[in-house]
Amino acid sequence: MNPNLSNSSTIPNVSPAVRSTQFRRVSLTAGILYILTFVSIPTFVLYGPAHDPNFIVDNSNDNAIIAGGLLEIVVALAGIATAIVLFPVLKKQNESMALGLVAARVLESATIFVGVAFLLSLVTIHQSEAGQDALVTSHALVALYDRIFLLGQSFIPAICDLLLGVLLYKSRLVPRALSLIGIAGALPLIAGYSATMFGYIDRFSPWAGLSAFPVAVFEFSLGIYLVVKGFRKSSLLNE
Repeated sequence: MNPNLSNSSTIPNVSPAVRSTQFRRVSLTAGILYILTFVSIPTFVLYGPAHDPNFIVDNSNDNAIIAGGLLEIVVALAGIATAIVLFPVLKKQNESMALGLVAARVLESATIFVGVAFLLSLVTIHQSEAGQDALVTSHALVALYDRIFLLGQSFIPAICDLLLGVLLYKSRLVPRALSLIGIAGALPLIAGYSATMFGYIDRFSPWAGLSAFPVAVFEFSLGIYLVVKGFRKSSLLNE
């Protein structure tokens, strides 16, 4: 029996061909979902008006911020779905770690939802034309979004990818080199998060972007690999 996937597969009492088809559907779905988590990249531009200190008193359009919020909601839902879709496969390697990945993904998505709520509250105040009296509140909402962004989209993703990288490395469901990118990439992301929290670097500095680059490469490459090739058959069927 393959030591990488003990206790048989998630599809009992079926032929290897049928089991392979089932796993291919899982890998394809997971790959599409991982690629979908990148749709929020434009929010760095779309949320630009919200970071203008005078946004609450100007006449700018709110549509860009609302669109960014919708994109982040898509990412949050896709993030949860990635862990749920992969859970039946990953639990064969280590159920506790696979469950931890689901929990971490849910927590990550929860922070995204809260962050979107902050910005949509800002939009509501802006649309009510509260004016100068709402300046302090608007600045507080943006600051809250920036802080929860660091937690939900810097620190927690590092934990998620560390768990996923270890599970994939042990199971050999994908090439080990790809798994190592996820494991190693978590470390600079945590370092970048810590440096930003303590004020050593700015959230929008090149160093912050560089610290997140390995994790971004891992998740995007994993998505592409799962869509194009799927799980390695030798790890799934060689029992």
